[in-house]
Amino acid sequence: MVSRETEPETPTFTVRTAGDLAKNQDLYEDEATPLAQAAEHTVLARTTTRMASQRPDATRVMVVANQKGGVGKTTTTVNVAAGLAQLGQRVLVIDLDPQGNASTALSVDHRRGTPSTYDLLVDGAPLSEVMHASPEHDLLQVVPATIDLAGAEIELVSVVARESRLRKAIHAHPMVGSADEVGEERLDYVLIDCPPSLGLLTLNALVAGDEMLIPIQAEYYALEGLGQLLETVEMVRAHLNQALNVSTILITMFDGRTRLSSGVAEEVREHFGDTVLKTAIPRSVRVSEAPSYGQTVMTYDPGSPGALSYLEAAREISTKGAPA
Repeated sequence: MVSRETEPETPTFTVRTAGDLAKNQDLYEDEATPLAQAAEHTVLARTTTRMASQRPDATRVMVVANQKGGVGKTTTTVNVAAGLAQLGQRVLVIDLDPQGNASTALSVDHRRGTPSTYDLLVDGAPLSEVMHASPEHDLLQVVPATIDLAGAEIELVSVVARESRLRKAIHAHPMVGSADEVGEERLDYVLIDCPPSLGLLTLNALVAGDEMLIPIQAEYYALEGLGQLLETVEMVRAHLNQALNVSTILITMFDGRTRLSSGVAEEVREHFGDTVLKTAIPRSVRVSEAPSYGQTVMTYDPGSPGALSYLEAAREISTKGAPA
C-alpha cells in the first residue's frame, strides 16, 4: 500500500515530497539532469532502426488500467497499440470506457447503434462481430465503446458469471491463441482500455487479462491511489484470475524541467524495478492534439518526442515479452 511512512518491520512504498527532493538535490549529477535524460531518450528513439519486432508465441492480453483519471491511460493504450502495429504486430484494442475516447483517437465510429463492447458484454455478441478496422494501421483493429456502455454495469448485475464475460468472448475468438493453435493470422496483442474506476467493467478487464500495464503520471498525487489499485489486483488474483500479473509500468507526462518528475520516476523504479519501462513519455502538446484529429500521435506527428517515446515503449514491451 502507498504510504508516506516506512515501518521498520515491514518495508512499504514511500514517496518523497518536493521538499524531500530539494534536500537531496546534491544526489543529482549535472550530466544526469532530467532534461538531459529526456534529450538522451529522444535521441535514442530517433536513431533506433524502425524494423519489425518478433511476434509473441501466443496472444498477449494486456489490461491498461489506473483508477485515477488524467494519468494518460487512454493515450497510452492507443499510442502503444499504434506503435506495436508499426512494429509488425497484429493488435486489437477493446474500448471499455463509455466515453469512447480510445475509439475517437483510433478514428472508429462509436455512435449509438454501432456494434460495440456493449453488445459484447450485455448481449453476448461474438468478438468478431464487433471488431472494426482502424485507419491508423492495417494491422490494428478496434472494438469501440458507445454511450450505451454507461448502463452496462447495472444490466450486468443480475447476469451469471458477469465478471468473466469479456474473458470468454476474447478466448472464443478463433484468432486468439498460440502460434501452434492459430497460426500466422493470430492476434499478437489485445489491449483493453478501462474506465477510470474500479467497477464491474474494469473487473471484467482484470479477469480477462494475463498482464496489466499501469500508466503513472510523474507527479506525487498520481502515486497515492496506486496502493488501492494493487490491492484490487491482488484480490482478483486470489479469487478470479490467478494468471493476472502487473508486467509493465509506464511513466507518463514526464517533465524534464522539474526535479519532481525525476524524483517520482526514481521512486517508482526503486520500488518496481524492471517492471518499469526505461522509456518515459514526455509532456507533449502533439500527444494532446492528436485525438482531436481522430489520430494517434504516431500518425499525427511521427517525428515528435511523444511519438518516438511511445514507439520505443512499444518496442520495449514486445522485446521484454510476456512474464513467465
